[in-house]
Amino acid sequence: MNATNAIGKPLVASPERRLEADADLEVVHRVQAGDVAAFDGLILKYRERVYGIVYHLTSNREDAADLTQDSFIKAFQSIHRFGGQSSFFTWLYRIAVNSTLSHLRKARLRSFFSLERIDAEEPVAKEIIEALTDKTGADRDTYVRELQEKLNDAMLKLSIKHRTVVTLFEIDGLSHQEIAEVMDCSVGTVRSRLHYAKQLLQSELQPYTRQ
Repeated sequence: MNATNAIGKPLVASPERRLEADADLEVVHRVQAGDVAAFDGLILKYRERVYGIVYHLTSNREDAADLTQDSFIKAFQSIHRFGGQSSFFTWLYRIAVNSTLSHLRKARLRSFFSLERIDAEEPVAKEIIEALTDKTGADRDTYVRELQEKLNDAMLKLSIKHRTVVTLFEIDGLSHQEIAEVMDCSVGTVRSRLHYAKQLLQSELQPYTRQ
């Protein structure tokens, strides 16, 4: 799927992403030709990144490890159906995200970010922390801890799709185009979900911002 911008023109991936996609496609072709061991290189390349996105959606290390392994198994089993319409990176992420969303729906999990992972350097938290009342030292640390709890609570009020978009954008650093490919939706939908999520977070955390 090729994402488009607001006026319908295709969005072009960065040169680095294109080089990465070309290199991955060569490996995929080797696997499809019978060089099964070549798939190990793709596992080593993307294992940590896939684990990261799954963990931030489940907040459970064991579930994340199982779902990551399951995602690579599904990718390997379906490798002959990969035709290069998207990059291997986005194809693999789509498998991982869909597997995780299915797991979340079945398990009715309500957690999102692990509090041990949310800190002052997280993009979402950082933006809000910078808007805290002017506190320093111990007082500021107390406010940050309280914010972590409130941020987690606020995330739980987002739908799974909104949480996923926020995670892919803020935690994993994917572009709007890449998220659109992973989520199989338009770039406009990605932007809309991010905008909605940010508004909800700001509303929920208003008591912690400067008056």
